Amino acid sequence: MSASRLKVVLVQQGVWDMPLESMPLASGYLKAMALDDPVLRPAVSIDICNFRGRVTHGEMANRLFAGEPPDVLAFSVFGWNQRAFGALAATFKQLNPDGWVLFGGTHVSEQADRVFRLFPEVDVVVNGEGELTFAELLRTRLAGGDLAGVLGVSWRGPGGEVVTNPERPRIEDLDTIPSPFLTGAIDLLDDNGDFRYDVALIETNRGCPYKCSFCYWGGAVGQRVRAFSRARLKAEMELFAKLGVHTIVACDANFGMLPMDLELVDDLIGIKRRHGFPRAFESSWAKNKSKVFYEIVRRMKEAGLRSSFTLALQSLNADALTAMRRRNMKVNDWRDLVEWLNQEGMDCYAELIWGAPGETAESFLAGYDELARHVSRIAVYPIMLLPNTEYSSNKELHGIVALRGDHDDFEYVLAHRTMTFADNTRMQRFLFWARVVAENAVLRHCWLPLRELAGWPQSRVLNSLADWADTSPRPEARPLREAAARGHGGGAPAYAKAIGYLFTTDDGTRALEHWWAEAVLPNLPADLRPFLTSAFRYDLLTRPVCEPTDLPLVVVDGVEHYVRRGVEFDHDVPVALALLRADEHADTTPHPTALDIYYRTSALNAVMSTNHEEIMHFMGEPRPAGTPYDLRAETA
Repeated sequence: MSASRLKVVLVQQGVWDMPLESMPLASGYLKAMALDDPVLRPAVSIDICNFRGRVTHGEMANRLFAGEPPDVLAFSVFGWNQRAFGALAATFKQLNPDGWVLFGGTHVSEQADRVFRLFPEVDVVVNGEGELTFAELLRTRLAGGDLAGVLGVSWRGPGGEVVTNPERPRIEDLDTIPSPFLTGAIDLLDDNGDFRYDVALIETNRGCPYKCSFCYWGGAVGQRVRAFSRARLKAEMELFAKLGVHTIVACDANFGMLPMDLELVDDLIGIKRRHGFPRAFESSWAKNKSKVFYEIVRRMKEAGLRSSFTLALQSLNADALTAMRRRNMKVNDWRDLVEWLNQEGMDCYAELIWGAPGETAESFLAGYDELARHVSRIAVYPIMLLPNTEYSSNKELHGIVALRGDHDDFEYVLAHRTMTFADNTRMQRFLFWARVVAENAVLRHCWLPLRELAGWPQSRVLNSLADWADTSPRPEARPLREAAARGHGGGAPAYAKAIGYLFTTDDGTRALEHWWAEAVLPNLPADLRPFLTSAFRYDLLTRPVCEPTDLPLVVVDGVEHYVRRGVEFDHDVPVALALLRADEHADTTPHPTALDIYYRTSALNAVMSTNHEEIMHFMGEPRPAGTPYDLRAETA
């Protein structure tokens, strides 16, 4: 132990390799809780080491251990970083054999037997919420280290046996956890005085009333929702607004379900009016949309507060929904909800899970195309077996065959009673392209006219691109082919490579243009080709501008934008798309139109993180050429 104060280091690592950091919210809670303790405050020093995705083990080790090693090294563990943190724990024990290694987080909670078997250097696994437990562990270390009385932990007994202490009751009054923002536990600014993270994360509540078979939402599934106070949340959001934070993300399971959620949005709107920020608010929206949700949407629209509203359907197949324990959710209302959101002009996306027990390849594709008729941006995820979930505990019931990932600790489902290995291989290819192109909105406008005018469902368009990338001899196709080959089991890096290529490089744009000319255009009715090509070009020109450019800069309502002026189209694409969305006849004859297109700057971080909700905030916004766009100031 250090001669003076106990040296504690908290470690987090995000999944994405991106220019900006992800906010270390979990570590911030732990640090704020510990430093609020009158016993610990003078006796410990606590630092947070927050790493981006794809940082090497060596880079992390150099930062963590270049000086005097800590006395306590505490890791916030997820499936994507467990192996890296296990390796760092082994190195730490070589440097400080008497130091403590703590593992906490949803991936290791209640998994002590496996964790200790894989990583013998780990001393303690924290089960459940960690704030109170972390502070008690530090007090225990200062007092001599007897873990027998610490609630909510697993540890090794004198003979090496795994000892799991009684569970710790959940924190009823969440305000007993000091705010990591208001206390300064999390550094919010970089060396230049700018907000250092991609988005600001907050929790408004904890808990989820549902018990979905695939989910372990912080271990609080099937539980009563507990909330932070309105005054605290308002103060946190006010702080973010003063720092010019564009997007606040609520890490809640079902935001928009409770009346207090409407109160928070009212506070957020008032803050935006006073400070001009935030401009967007994202969350995991409530599965069942109540009157509260509809009122939230209306008020956010009136205030110009943007969001991507989620339809967390996961499947449209009745058998799969039954196995998921989601048949009781009102998924049959989703069509009316999408229509209403479209009428309100609000962005919407849907979520599906491929490979759930009960689902087949045919039922999934049918559900995907039915859903795509109403909302083209569909986030599709392969089913994984997460620790402590019903699927993980009942593999035999569903005949599940699974495999651990190459670079992470997730179990990927390869087959079960309604899905063969061949089905899964074929669908993994489809999922790669669906995630890259549709979920991340590389294309977003041409889906509708291709479907309604040419009869191409969304899955056909995606499979056309997949086939072209697999077979084209053009050099621009090769990076896509290589990324797709790594997509099955390659995880985030493979998707990020393809998304970055298509959004940020000239070769990526040329790849899309070649695919259109060679695989799509020849198979379209001749009379529709000119208009559909204009719609495709409209897609390309309204993608985010990610790299430094010579486009002029303008300031729109206090936010910098690039502007591309006087872009000429052979057809009035925006009008035609609006008519098609309204189920009305669209004029596809030539109608020359000129547009000014505005692009919010600093899009690269959203694109490289493949955060499709954030990407939508950087899409080009067209206006008729010469139309003022509420410009407050302009610079060349």
